Amino acid sequence: MSSATDTPTDAIAGDGIVRAADGTPLKRSLARALRREKLRSFLLIAPLLAFVVISFLLPIADMLFRSVENNIVRDTIPETVQTLASWDADSGELPDERVFAALYRDLQIAVEKRIHTRLGSRLNYEKSGMSGLFRKTGREVRRMEAEGPFRERFIEIDEDWADIEVWAVIKRYSPPYTPGYFLNAVDAELTAEGVEMKPENERIYLTLFWRTLVMSLMITLSCLLLGYPIGYLLSHLPARSANLLMILVLLPFWTSLLVRTSAWKVLLQQQGVINDFLVWINLIDDAGRLVMINNQTGTIIAMTHILLPFMILPLYSVMQTISPSYVRAAKSLGASDWTAFWRVYFPQTVPGIGAGAILVFILAIGYYITPELVGGTSGIFISNRIAYHISTSLNWGLAAALGTILLLLVMALFYVYDRIVGIDNVKLG
Repeated sequence: MSSATDTPTDAIAGDGIVRAADGTPLKRSLARALRREKLRSFLLIAPLLAFVVISFLLPIADMLFRSVENNIVRDTIPETVQTLASWDADSGELPDERVFAALYRDLQIAVEKRIHTRLGSRLNYEKSGMSGLFRKTGREVRRMEAEGPFRERFIEIDEDWADIEVWAVIKRYSPPYTPGYFLNAVDAELTAEGVEMKPENERIYLTLFWRTLVMSLMITLSCLLLGYPIGYLLSHLPARSANLLMILVLLPFWTSLLVRTSAWKVLLQQQGVINDFLVWINLIDDAGRLVMINNQTGTIIAMTHILLPFMILPLYSVMQTISPSYVRAAKSLGASDWTAFWRVYFPQTVPGIGAGAILVFILAIGYYITPELVGGTSGIFISNRIAYHISTSLNWGLAAALGTILLLLVMALFYVYDRIVGIDNVKLG
């Protein structure tokens, strides 16, 4: 018979430490097992973590860096930047001969490497005409003699070299980092007097940011007004009928986004199907056809149609879990149909409304294909300008600054939403 103090796996040594069967202190053994478990779990999620870092976090970090990076001036004309540092733009005088001589030597190397045009393009974002100035000077600088005077020769090539503002722009944007892209993104600019707002006729980005937010909210609201009754109907129909209607809801996903948007161009134009139908039923006159394309109306209609399933699906998944016995119990206690819906049923659907609203709003705020095709000049979003600077103007710094501001706006709105509604209350079913 074994003693009552015998333990099959653990033993208490004379020092009072509980040990495992192999003599290792139990605390250390448990810690080792826990580390192995954590390492095994980390290895399981490592591929997904690497994918997220490479495809999501690194591009965002690169975007943040590009929005302030400005090495091109210093890298292209380094001697000129160094010599120009002692020049005072407020003196009213051009830089001295040393600066022009340094510019000559820098451009000789830049032209040979064919990088002087990139510098002109960068400075052209800040002052119009800089791109042409560097292109023209690059063609002529090869024929210049290696001895001075260089100032007169540069001015002979182009009189803009006698413009103090040209040199002020070069000096102003010579540091490796600049706030210029972010200032441009909010319709401001860096001048000799400091930060100033651009003229009224050149301010476009603040208007686009405001339009993007307002129209995204309108699209979210329209999707909610249309999607809520559909989700309610789907959740109260028999399973067979609900599945059939769900196929119709998902049907747009089987069609190309470009095709759906182009179809709305045909439907909404003044000689389109909708206007023809309204004229045929004598609701409007043929001379008073509605303008529903190339404006904000067209953008809201087309994007509501495209994003509506993203509102219906969360609503339906939440409504399907709500027991009808709650409403019946409210009615049995004397509540009217409206009171039972508003006081009992609707509060239980708020998590689905929150999930659908977040999903639709985030998708809407970043859309650019549909606004580009049906929005015209008054219905485009800030994302259209970001796409333009990335693919057409190649002003990646400004595009990165615009994207960063848009990201911060979305995060701020998400924070406000969390404080008011609570992100814990959002669910998909």
